[in-house]
Amino acid sequence: MGKLKILVVDDESRMRKLLKDFLSMQGYEVLEAENGSVAVDLFFATQDIALVILDVMMPVMDGWQACREIRNYSKVPIIMLTAKGDERDELQGFQLGVDEYITKPFSPKILVARVEAILRRTSQTGEADTLEYEGIVLDKTAHVVTINGENIDLSFKEFELLAYFMENKGVALSRDKILNSVWNYDYFGDARTIDTHVKKLRSKMGGSGDRIKTVWGMGYKFE
Repeated sequence: MGKLKILVVDDESRMRKLLKDFLSMQGYEVLEAENGSVAVDLFFATQDIALVILDVMMPVMDGWQACREIRNYSKVPIIMLTAKGDERDELQGFQLGVDEYITKPFSPKILVARVEAILRRTSQTGEADTLEYEGIVLDKTAHVVTINGENIDLSFKEFELLAYFMENKGVALSRDKILNSVWNYDYFGDARTIDTHVKKLRSKMGGSGDRIKTVWGMGYKFE
């Protein structure tokens, strides 16, 4: 099996080199782009990119626009990097289907740990693992969800969230537990991250979204 490919997009060559060095040491093949326009071209010209790390503030085409272009055609996991700490930026990122949102400055080791956590879940091998309940069918290996036979277009995190809910059917789950289990690290952020994803997930699931119940003062329960 070949090395997993990661596309690193940042207008600062020093940052690209830093990330490339750390990721290469973990056995990943790293591709580089200096702005969003180059990144989009490279993404569609390259086969099997497993993950994209996108800086927000770049010339020619910024990270938000590059994210939109990629998301129009692919559910590849995306990590956004930004120097801003504005919660509105974070919410915008999640609304665009971003899987992780990391504010600069950050520890490269932490970023690599998050990359590995995402890729462990998206590079599964072995036999199919399917969850089914009341017309909802979730195929972990194919990363596909259907409801009453109709495909549902979910982002990576929405998919992981639904899988976690279905695996814990009938169990009241706190926001902290959901964050630590689905995001797979101690998330130093706001519980609204969960609420934003649940709101979008319910909307995409249509009437079946009502199965995700709010447990007031605690979190959520799938029933």
